Amino acid sequence: MVSYPDSAGAERSLAIRRPPSVASSRTSTIRRHRPHRSAYGGSSYQPQNEFPVFTHTGDVEVIISSGRKEQRYLLHRLILAQCSGFFEAGTSEEWSKAHTDGSSQHGQNSNSLARIPEGGDSPPKKRWRYELDWGQGEDEIPMLVQKEASATIFGGDRPPPVRNKPPAPQSGFFRSMANFSALNIPQASQDPSDDVFRDYDNLFRVFYNYPPSLDPINIANAYVECKSLLQLADMYDALEVIGPRIDHHLLRFQGRLFKQIAKYPPSYLKLGYLARSRVIFSEALIHVVGQWPAGMNQLRGQTPEAVMELIEDKVDELDELKLKVEGKLFRLTLTTSRGERVTPSNNWLDWMAMSLFRQWLAENTTPPPAPILKSPGRSSSQGPPPPPPILNTGRIFRLLGTGGSSYLPHDELKRFLRLNPEQYSRENLRRFERRMDELKNLAKDTAKPLMRNFLELDLGREGGGLPYLTCTKVDERDFPWDE
Repeated sequence: MVSYPDSAGAERSLAIRRPPSVASSRTSTIRRHRPHRSAYGGSSYQPQNEFPVFTHTGDVEVIISSGRKEQRYLLHRLILAQCSGFFEAGTSEEWSKAHTDGSSQHGQNSNSLARIPEGGDSPPKKRWRYELDWGQGEDEIPMLVQKEASATIFGGDRPPPVRNKPPAPQSGFFRSMANFSALNIPQASQDPSDDVFRDYDNLFRVFYNYPPSLDPINIANAYVECKSLLQLADMYDALEVIGPRIDHHLLRFQGRLFKQIAKYPPSYLKLGYLARSRVIFSEALIHVVGQWPAGMNQLRGQTPEAVMELIEDKVDELDELKLKVEGKLFRLTLTTSRGERVTPSNNWLDWMAMSLFRQWLAENTTPPPAPILKSPGRSSSQGPPPPPPILNTGRIFRLLGTGGSSYLPHDELKRFLRLNPEQYSRENLRRFERRMDELKNLAKDTAKPLMRNFLELDLGREGGGLPYLTCTKVDERDFPWDE
């Protein structure tokens, strides 16, 4: 991560200062005593030398034009190259030489980058110019391309009028950009090209240490704007600079952010990876692992292989822990007053309580058996029946970790005892409930490793918890961008 000077610092480091002279002092004194000139008699234009146009010190011109409007930047090669691998390569000596040789072979001006003398016998200074190419096909993404730099643009005080604007952008690209979010949130701007202007402006603002213009109130809109900016930064190899700004902006939403991550964990997992955000990535990963394989279709083929491998490893670790806890639950037993294990021969009622508990556990942690007979009215031409849904046992372990009347409540125990009228009585029902409570307390202690919560989300405010496990721990060594 490199540090970047603010706009004032950039001016101080790159501005060309001339030594003071007696003549200049005398001229300034005369100017102070001149009468005020009317604005109607002449031009009031003053050359700008601050972001986004550094007239005196800028050496890289960037033009974003859609045919309807235009945004011009005159920036510094040093700052752009520090923040973006794209600009570092495009303004390098190797690229400039290759670009010059290629232009010469095609009979074009061999000096594709304008060289303007800075006065006297000083060597000429290189200039660069980039324009946004919207592309021709519907699937093409707009991209900055390097053009021949014009000396008049950099040398004059007033920028020249823009001629030969590129054609209007293709609507197909905007349809794809509006569709990139899995959240299906409508775009705020009327013209989709406004989003492109906003993203490029935010990109350059961050380069110059200005805060990006992102929605500070509506977190759904902020997500769309942040993801669009991250995708642009990924195109120009600038994620290391843009990512921390995105992370900082989204974390300001605090609790609202964590609720959104719980609603759309795959989407925020991808965003957290691009932004290199440890908090967002970890939070989303815990949800994804707990719900797996629910988010598989949204992630496979859309995230790097390292992320998928991390998810699968964490799912395997969670499954191993669940199997270990499940084995201990099936081995839970009650003892008699003499310390012996309960059996049908020494205490029938207590043994029935253990049998009911194990039956409930087996039914809720084991997928139902496949039906032997075909469904009525289904022919072989319709193909095989759909596979049964994958059983997620997270909800069952949460019930076991909660205990009490969350499962096998009073009414269910009463119905069970009534199946055998000889055993049913009020006294037996009370004893049966006491012994079941003992089993539930043992099960609660056994399930404690699965009840750990590593989320930032406050589960106490979410109606008593989530229907899946959140005990996945993400260590520092797990972040895939640190490899």
